[in-house]
Amino acid sequence: MNRLARTALVLAGAGAGAAALRGAATARRRARENGSRWMVVTINRAPTDVMPRDTPPSPLDEFGDALEITVRPAPGDRGTELAARLREPAPPASASLPSRLAGKDPRQGVRRALREAKSLLEAGEVMLPDAPPTGRGDTAGGKAVGLASKRAGGEGVL
Repeated sequence: MNRLARTALVLAGAGAGAAALRGAATARRRARENGSRWMVVTINRAPTDVMPRDTPPSPLDEFGDALEITVRPAPGDRGTELAARLREPAPPASASLPSRLAGKDPRQGVRRALREAKSLLEAGEVMLPDAPPTGRGDTAGGKAVGLASKRAGGEGVL
């Protein structure tokens, strides 16, 4: 195979790979935008402990029929995956940054409930972080930490 043919073959492969990655990214973005994306936590318990008698763990049970919930063994025999998503997609406006910062994204409640269910099943209580000493709010740094902490409550990360 000559050099020109190899170059053409490499470029064709790179183009196909880029198109596949772009398609996967588009599918993930659409799932995120229409609210159909599953939110998952891994719990270090057996599936029968996570959802006995096919009833969702607290606080997920507070959502009633608004949630679709699945339980399956985690890969590598490492506990159980508890997944939930809203049956009715969240409105696109609720996914905007201002809505999320204001706590108006309904998916934030689902994320919080999943984290709390994990904590209750593994530790027997909802584990909360200590308040940061700079979170008083009377300084510029304290206000920034307060805003970040408020956002982290619904998103799961600071």
